[in-house]
Amino acid sequence: MENPGLVVHGQAASFSTALRSLVNNPRYSDVCFVVGQERQEVFAHRCLLACRCNFFQRLLGTETGPGVPSPVVLSTVPTEAFLAVLEFLYANSVTLHRYSVLEVLTAAVEYGLEELRELCLEFVMKVLDVELVCEALQVAVTFGLGPLQERCIAFIEAHSQEVLQTRGFLELSATALLPVLRSDKLCVDEAELVKAARNWARVGAVSGTRGRRGRSGEGRRNSASGRQGTGRRSAGAQGLLPQAVLERPVAEVAAPVVRELRLALLAPAELSALEEQNRQEPLIPVEQIVEAWKCHALRRGDAAPGAPCRRRRGTLPRDHHRFLDLRFK
Repeated sequence: MENPGLVVHGQAASFSTALRSLVNNPRYSDVCFVVGQERQEVFAHRCLLACRCNFFQRLLGTETGPGVPSPVVLSTVPTEAFLAVLEFLYANSVTLHRYSVLEVLTAAVEYGLEELRELCLEFVMKVLDVELVCEALQVAVTFGLGPLQERCIAFIEAHSQEVLQTRGFLELSATALLPVLRSDKLCVDEAELVKAARNWARVGAVSGTRGRRGRSGEGRRNSASGRQGTGRRSAGAQGLLPQAVLERPVAEVAAPVVRELRLALLAPAELSALEEQNRQEPLIPVEQIVEAWKCHALRRGDAAPGAPCRRRRGTLPRDHHRFLDLRFK
């Protein structure tokens, strides 16, 4: 029987370095991508991409005719994220940055690169902070990344007041905001949460867009380099929103999430003030406010099944709470 021989290995580092030198290198390149909104040309090698990734195998599988092949347009992926994907495919390693990792993660999910996805998830969980967490939550909800979603919710629970002031919170989709508002562990009072929900709905009413896959990362790059990025405005900047032209009514935007606000936790004076504000700028269905008043009138937390009365971790004590049989979870 013939000896199968012995597999021996050369130095992995030099091999990886050589292949990394081919990333976006026009030399010997046989495919050109036009990437991102900037429509930047990126050069690659068809056989390497096809053997490393099924997405590119399908994309590039058609035989090219004579002459120079037409560029492949990938307009939805930012250039920096696409170059990171190529780096991983060529060298089996990648340099990740806090300001662009979510775009790389998005590309990894869309291209079916499971190993790169796991590397990105591990990196995101290490660098998660107040400014990044809401965008990370949005990506997690969009692509069904359960462990990342749980980590983001836990972070928001521990840093609720700071997170509510970020632009990322205001840009959450309703689907991503719902698990936040359902949490008993938010370290914020209900009155502040109502204000945050109103600001969130105002932004949605003006912009008309939510739950985007991810921004270009420009705001995060500016922040990382010490400049003030447009993606970093706090919720306080939304004072100008009532003067803007609304594309949708605020109440319509808020409808999917507003039921999670626990109005019965507010004191009578706070509820009266909210009711008056609601007349001027509708946000909360009238029947929801009526249910909260019913809990006050009957001094029972179960008086209105549609009015949740559980205190959150950050709920400030009020005199009427002793009538509502409230407990922390």
